Amino acid sequence: MDKNSATKVIESLRSGLPPIKGVNAYSVGNEKLIEGIKKFHLNSIGEKGTIRFISGSWGSGKTHFFRLFREVAFENNCLVSNVQLNADDAALNKFERVFYSIIRNIATPSYFEEGASSEIAPFGRVLKESLAFLSRGNTSTESGFSYEDFVKAREALMVDRSIDIDFRKMVEKYWETFLPESPDPAIQEQNRAEILQWFSGEGSKSFYGKRFGVNKIVSKDNAKLMLQSLAGFIKLASYRGLVILFDEAEQAYSIMRKSSLKDAHNNLLSLINNIEALSGLFLIYATTPDFFNDPKHGIIIYGALSGRIGKPESRQPKALDKIWNFDEVVIGPEDYQDAAGKIRQIYAVAYPEAEAELPSHQKVESFVKDLFSEHSEYAGVRFWRVMVTALVAYFDDCQEGEERTVEEIYDNIMGRLREE
Repeated sequence: MDKNSATKVIESLRSGLPPIKGVNAYSVGNEKLIEGIKKFHLNSIGEKGTIRFISGSWGSGKTHFFRLFREVAFENNCLVSNVQLNADDAALNKFERVFYSIIRNIATPSYFEEGASSEIAPFGRVLKESLAFLSRGNTSTESGFSYEDFVKAREALMVDRSIDIDFRKMVEKYWETFLPESPDPAIQEQNRAEILQWFSGEGSKSFYGKRFGVNKIVSKDNAKLMLQSLAGFIKLASYRGLVILFDEAEQAYSIMRKSSLKDAHNNLLSLINNIEALSGLFLIYATTPDFFNDPKHGIIIYGALSGRIGKPESRQPKALDKIWNFDEVVIGPEDYQDAAGKIRQIYAVAYPEAEAELPSHQKVESFVKDLFSEHSEYAGVRFWRVMVTALVAYFDDCQEGEERTVEEIYDNIMGRLREE
């Protein structure tokens, strides 16, 4: 990890939040589950679709796990889309909006590695890299594309009948913007933006019919078909598959009208019933325990859906379980000490001039042990979040030559986290 990346990790941990990148540098406690997922799910992602659920209370580590697993998926040559399910943007009762969100948040390993989060439409990167792979056998886009490159890629695309014809046409139109005889850059960018808007459900059918010769736009009626086409296209473009991380906003279902809730449950049931046919997709749906057992809004009110999913079990999650119960994940004091030692190493990379002032590994282990004894299991804030925040505060104190007791740091951190 370089200095810049290490600094970003420490800045996130200072706020008690998992960083966008670098979680694998200090994460502990999920190793067995991750290995099982790679063995049983990622290795066969191109053969059949899979869906799994995460049940976890607030602070149980769902976001931490998603960011860790995203790095694992990229290492295994998968694309990743992280979708926040909420009533305003991507509610499951309107699956077409969920598809739009999948498209808007999809990313390639190179996109993630370069930290290109400022790009407005990362799906454009997917399309460009696919042109490179289908024409030249690699995803490098540094050099321009010739007409021969375009023809070769188009031939591979058009013979793939697993992809909807209009989906293929819009990909082809996007590739055309890279041809040497294309219009000036401003017009090219406008064309690309319009094409990407089609994938995101913007604009009218008449506009796209006249402009690009397609017969439809992405809608409620064909959103699931388009998801299948997306999976097929991703496999064609050299990737093993697409990992979709659904993060349900807490209480999202509780504010839905009864009819909307029924639509959401029906869409989820349809997705589960058809998931095996969606080869190239691995879906993880993270939610809270209320999703399973709330008597008004949980899946318990819909017997068919509840029967297909089941209930969280009171044990450590295993990869083949339908539901991974993160409230049952056990992380012991030694695991926390191991993670603390790794965070110390990251801090030393972020602030190399302060390494001499940092506490020894033995002192760090002692700090974590004392901090753990201070924390009550009924505190309302998970120890993991308390620990990473307190550790950075402890290292900051050492760098500034200050001395606070473990109790003082703990009380300060708990007060701040409770306010947030």
